[in-house]
Amino acid sequence: MSSPPRPLHARRVVVTGGAGFIGSHLCRRLLDAGAEVLCVDNFYTGSRALIAPLLGHARFELLRHDVTFPLYVECDEIYNLACPASPVHYQLDPVQTTKTSVHGAINMLGLAKRVKARILQASTSEVYGDPLVHPQKEDYWGHVNPIGPRSCYDEGKRCAETLFMDYRRQHKLRVKVARIFNTYGPHMHPGDGRVVSNFIVQALTGQPITLYGDGQQTRSFCHVSDTVDALMKLMGTRDDFAGPVNIGNPVERSMLDIARLVLELTGSRSELVFEPLPQDDPRQRCPDITLAREELGWQPTVELRNGLLDTIAWFDKCLAGGPEDRRM
Repeated sequence: MSSPPRPLHARRVVVTGGAGFIGSHLCRRLLDAGAEVLCVDNFYTGSRALIAPLLGHARFELLRHDVTFPLYVECDEIYNLACPASPVHYQLDPVQTTKTSVHGAINMLGLAKRVKARILQASTSEVYGDPLVHPQKEDYWGHVNPIGPRSCYDEGKRCAETLFMDYRRQHKLRVKVARIFNTYGPHMHPGDGRVVSNFIVQALTGQPITLYGDGQQTRSFCHVSDTVDALMKLMGTRDDFAGPVNIGNPVERSMLDIARLVLELTGSRSELVFEPLPQDDPRQRCPDITLAREELGWQPTVELRNGLLDTIAWFDKCLAGGPEDRRM
């Protein structure tokens, strides 16, 4: 029988990719819960500005480190979020993207094995590819192009999941795998090329809002506060539960609907323009979160309109600031 985890206020937690979008929110939430937090980031896509408010905290430490190299620290839990997560960033250096997912997983699993820590892998809905099953359940194996321009990320994350499950079977590691669907909110990078950030930045700056195909492809959008809540709940589950678990919002919206809602909320007069659909861009992406409801007692609580208002305020501040604000 596994021993119960130490209270969060007594735990030492490593967050790789901790200066990124989701990671910076997670670091704050862990500190608020009383944990000691070591933020590990190489700042390839993360930003020091996102964690600047945490740098003076007595229980927060920052380490500039690339997870493709081994890490030797003491900890009780590891959240492995390190990897560029938007096509604009992960396609800039696809070989490094794959190395970050695969070598990074091996190195963090090695650390967890040495110090007997729990470890959570931030996987992605991209493991389902352009799905032939809708909505996607965790037992669906996916429909992924292994040699396309998105493969460095899709297949890298699929391989990381394989490694996590093999370390669990072979070394009895206490692993958790979260498949994160589209997440949005404050701390998004203005130039990351994701749907929400693209639409909001274009609307706020008066540029045409770019839609691909006919704009009818669908996504589901989960506010970052809900995503972080799910990750922490997953880490706290019993040792014999590893996942994978879908984390996302099961309410689908078309790209055209999102664009129109952003125009309404920003008061922008930007026009809508339509471009060809990128290669391997999924037509539908929506999670079945039955398992998350049953095992984590979790479901999203932030309504899209409120979440977008929160995000628009963030981007408005970024765009009005100096160069450091604009690169956040």
